[in-house]
Amino acid sequence: MLAIPMARRDYLERILKARVYDVAVESPLELAEGLSARLGVRLWLKREDTQPVFSFKLRGAYNMMAGLEPTRLKRGVVTASAGNHAQGVALAAQRLACRAVIVMPVTTPRIKVEAVTARGAQVVLSGDSYAEAYEHARNLALRRRLTFVHPYDDPAVIAGQGTIGMEILRQTTRPIHAVFVPVGGGGLIAGVAAYIKRLRPKVRIIGVEPVDANAMARSLRVGRRVVLDHVGLFADGVAVKQVGKEPFRLARQLVDEMVLVDTDEICAAIKDVFLDTRVVLEPSGALAVAGAKAWVKRHGITGRDLVAIASGANTNFDRLRFVAERAEVGEHREAVLAVTLPEERGSFRRFCAALGGRNISEFNYRMSDARRAHIFVGVTVSDRGETVRIVRALRRAGFATLDFSDDELAKGHVRHMVGGHCPLAKNELLYRFEFPERPGALMKFLTAMNPSWNISLFNYRNLGADYGSILVGIQVPRAELPEFRRSLRELGYPHADVTRNAAYRLFLG
Repeated sequence: MLAIPMARRDYLERILKARVYDVAVESPLELAEGLSARLGVRLWLKREDTQPVFSFKLRGAYNMMAGLEPTRLKRGVVTASAGNHAQGVALAAQRLACRAVIVMPVTTPRIKVEAVTARGAQVVLSGDSYAEAYEHARNLALRRRLTFVHPYDDPAVIAGQGTIGMEILRQTTRPIHAVFVPVGGGGLIAGVAAYIKRLRPKVRIIGVEPVDANAMARSLRVGRRVVLDHVGLFADGVAVKQVGKEPFRLARQLVDEMVLVDTDEICAAIKDVFLDTRVVLEPSGALAVAGAKAWVKRHGITGRDLVAIASGANTNFDRLRFVAERAEVGEHREAVLAVTLPEERGSFRRFCAALGGRNISEFNYRMSDARRAHIFVGVTVSDRGETVRIVRALRRAGFATLDFSDDELAKGHVRHMVGGHCPLAKNELLYRFEFPERPGALMKFLTAMNPSWNISLFNYRNLGADYGSILVGIQVPRAELPEFRRSLRELGYPHADVTRNAAYRLFLG
């Protein structure tokens, strides 16, 4: 008989004794019938979006706080969070009649602040990022003798989240092949894996992260916790630069593999769950579903029972337009193409004939050259293979064609700015920035720029998160490039030089 490590035995007991049901419900395990039929598997959704705070986070927060000594509970607790963990701590404090201080970045949307204060917690706004809010919360804990409630790197929090694994095994008698778990700091996957692997070691535990917030995948690959220089903000519930120490220890023992998905795949998963449940998950809430879909397609799995944890549904309403726009591309149901047509009679008719009667979902064009026209077109397709066939057909018909279906700049900005060639934009550099959504952020950017550097292009796109995506063209004389790059470093906003991007050079450069 295999020896069970003491740490795993301890977590099994911790999970079985976890106090979560004073505030949490046993969330349903529901078959996603439409998605299952499309994938050729039985995909079960663990509906943590049905919790009182629409997220699993209250399980760990309450279990940790309920276990505090009365004197510590009386003094109160503090945490740092811009979202679901904050609401979980606030609800737990409300039920336990203790004081709670929640430090949130100043960029936090008002709807989230109000959701926390409505449960009686005190909100302190500090810093532009979670890291800065975390440091302030830690300082408050020391100064005011408050207990810090970590969102993921605490055994009691991990055990609370582990009750999800306990429920999954209790709710189905079918043999589960794999459980897909969204990963941020790692508390959820550590708890779920600790329980399931102890009782059913053959069940695969698969973590899912965004490609631009993959701290766990990279850490497992090199065998130590890494710190990401930058994390993507679309799936803000898992936007963590470094996973927790204890979650990483457990993940190294228990997690079978990691799957990475991009923004478009997450948006497609949000749509998939909506079609089956009529519920709109938040991006991190749909992460496991996106990972399950990618994994099934990659391995050609059929007929198996899979579980995806739908971890939350605290969605900003103004994010829905972006999700809807990108879902079709993420499901490979829309091809985004740049096609060059000769400026002559009948060329558009020949272009439509080459498409073979397919539906055009978007068409952007502006005359800018007497000899040829560059068009930005969206075409409804059934899969990625059809996109390849369309590109091949257009090229055979004599039309130069580029596939931008996977180009973030083209999909996020250029498609809204087609026709922007400007012969006056000499020495133009093109940069993408992420700006915190707060008063003064744009002014901070402008004052950092030398007045002699002209802004020649500006496109702002709010993703419904704490940060917005901005595309900026700046005319900088070659001799002043060192000063320009120094200004960017001092500014401190995440940025990328995209001057050589193909979509930009074709439509805007």
